[in-house]
Amino acid sequence: MVGSGARDPGLTDAVEELARADTLAFGGVGFAGTVLPVTEAYRRVEAALAAHPDEVRGHVDRLLDRGSPAGRAYAATLLEQVDPGAARAAWTALRDDPAEFTTFTGCVMGRSSLREYAADRLAAA
Repeated sequence: MVGSGARDPGLTDAVEELARADTLAFGGVGFAGTVLPVTEAYRRVEAALAAHPDEVRGHVDRLLDRGSPAGRAYAATLLEQVDPGAARAAWTALRDDPAEFTTFTGCVMGRSSLREYAADRLAAA
């Protein structure tokens, strides 16, 4: 359970996990449906953001600015839940970034660039 928003040390650990992520996965992966540590971290930040948006937003903004390519994709996805306008601005800015990361959708592993992933998110919005 998430503690008091931004002061929760587990939240800080989760944000750090996302900041260095090299894989984007929102559910279980592989035939066994294994939940990756980075997915668990995303879920922890997602829950904290829903419960304490004002306190957690700074973490998400820093992740968007300083995270790995996958970390920035996680941050923009998190913004969609609390500030769709900021999320759209984030995806628009990421649309020019050629950095790549690994993706998982179920048991299918792939690669994407922030450019491609952001363009898809903007098209789906």
